[in-house]
Amino acid sequence: MRTPLFCALVVATTLPLPVTAQSFEWGRRNTDFPPAFPEQFRAPLIETAPALAAEPLATGLEHPWGIATLPSGGWLVTERPGRLRHLAPDGTLSAPIAGVPEVVAARQGGLLDVALAPDFADSRVIYVTYAKPIGNQSATAAARMVLANDMTSVSAVTDIFVQDPPSPTPMHFGSRIVFLPDGTVAITTGEHSSRSERVFAQDLDKTYGKVIRVTDQGAVPEDNPFLGDAEAVDTIWSYGHRNIQGATVGPDGTLWTIEHGPRGGDELNRPEAGLNYGWPVISYGENYNGTAISQRAAAPGMEQPVYFWDPVIAPGGMAFHSGETFGDWNGDLLIGSLNPGGVVRLSLRDGLVVEEERMLMDLGRIRDVEVQPDGSFLVLTDFSDGGVWRISPDE
Repeated sequence: MRTPLFCALVVATTLPLPVTAQSFEWGRRNTDFPPAFPEQFRAPLIETAPALAAEPLATGLEHPWGIATLPSGGWLVTERPGRLRHLAPDGTLSAPIAGVPEVVAARQGGLLDVALAPDFADSRVIYVTYAKPIGNQSATAAARMVLANDMTSVSAVTDIFVQDPPSPTPMHFGSRIVFLPDGTVAITTGEHSSRSERVFAQDLDKTYGKVIRVTDQGAVPEDNPFLGDAEAVDTIWSYGHRNIQGATVGPDGTLWTIEHGPRGGDELNRPEAGLNYGWPVISYGENYNGTAISQRAAAPGMEQPVYFWDPVIAPGGMAFHSGETFGDWNGDLLIGSLNPGGVVRLSLRDGLVVEEERMLMDLGRIRDVEVQPDGSFLVLTDFSDGGVWRISPDE
């Protein structure tokens, strides 16, 4: 349910509104598994954010999911029902861009992430992830395409990854796509949620609950960990994940991901080649009905998260902060929260979380965060009447 303040924010179309950091207290835990190390859970909660101004750049978007900043200014924005739009710097929102793949726009499925090729300024190549229809089922897919100069259409659409096997359950698609420093592409998937399918996160012959690594054309990199293993899919980078809806590259070039737990157990990870992150054999959460997923949160041969939440933040997209604006946050993670909403800021030291802050909770469900070159940032609000908001200091 939207708060009265959120409704007021949606109505505003020109003037930025000041938003302050909210006091926040940890809620009751769902499980009593102890953390593996002190910095893994409930870092000190702080309130240091300056007064923030939330300015609507675009409203009336239907469940916006992914955003990419164009080098010449403006952005590409996806809407989950299957639309890709160009948002100009002045806030003008284009008609849907023609030629994007057909999607399964059911439950959590649809058109999801969008990213630019590193050489976009010359090649005009972009990538999207989406719920691909396969018969009467669906699968997480990633496609490469060329954006027209006038940004009204895409062409040369080619899938570079399709999850296998397809699923009858249109849930837990994961679906972030990021470029790694070596030019390869990381694509995140989910395990489609159902009791019968979630165990596939442990199966190396299926691409459920995985981080996938391919070249920009969809080929298998020569140093992928399972290349040559006849019993494994050779595009798999890491496995044992639940539903990775956030992924980004850190200042040192390291891949970071964030995934939804069930009731409790959202996880921040640094996925490494060939490693098993445990789901559903181990988890710091429990089933939504209160029953146990597992009797343990650690096991030999399974990796621990860098950090976990209980209760959850229901994470969306995330980005490392950089830039002069909010310069004190440089190197911190900004994470969209769907529940309870807002933006979660994590301060990191030596790869561990040392502080946590909650901001912008009155904006509601934040699906993605996009840091701008000057250090201000954009957030996507995930509603049937969602929008793009610019966050800057309230001066």
